[in-house]
Amino acid sequence: MSKISYARHRFPSSIIQRAVWLYFRFPLSFRDVEEMLAERGIDVSYETIRRWILKFGPTIAAKVRSRRVQPSGTWHLDEVFVRIRGKRVYLWRAVDDEGEVLEVLAQSRRNKQAALNLMRKLLKKQGYVPDRIVTDKLGSYSAALRELGLTHLHVTGARSNNRAEVSHQPTRRRERRMGRFKSPNSMQRFLSVHDAIYNHFNLQRHLISRRTLRQTRANAMAAWHQIVAA
Repeated sequence: MSKISYARHRFPSSIIQRAVWLYFRFPLSFRDVEEMLAERGIDVSYETIRRWILKFGPTIAAKVRSRRVQPSGTWHLDEVFVRIRGKRVYLWRAVDDEGEVLEVLAQSRRNKQAALNLMRKLLKKQGYVPDRIVTDKLGSYSAALRELGLTHLHVTGARSNNRAEVSHQPTRRRERRMGRFKSPNSMQRFLSVHDAIYNHFNLQRHLISRRTLRQTRANAMAAWHQIVAA
């Protein structure tokens, strides 16, 4: 795996890596990251941090995704609306039954074609057909699955799709901290990076012992340092 080049930057790679990690790992603004670095004696402007995020975020996310194992065979699909500049945009998301974010797609509609766009992108990206596709009772999912010939995999139920509904919470927290997203494209770019890094550090801590948590957290951090290495 090729290393990331931090050449021609005034600050050392370790500071850039720290800024990127802070911004995507926690619900922080660029100014929050600036102040946290300033507390360590690092004088860098929030605009510089923004440029680091835009430049290095997608590359790091791609390297994170390349190391992930194949998700489980149960996919949960859901959509939530986000208001951007007074207009309603639908954020479609797919996760597996362990909370791994598989795909996210911002669209202007909540119809059959929008559901098809998500499913086709998801199937192409994952490269296999799952065992089950769990959704709510929105008719767009049923129509899209009929066209794809996957109706036999469709599962709906009162609480069966809670996994997907809960997966929107990190996005909502970031949306509030960022003072809302500025455009559908910027939301798509941000979440494509954010969700990949979220997956890497999502440890399901409520399901494991403290000892296992320490080891798993250490492994995740060690892998992160390998990913962002100069």
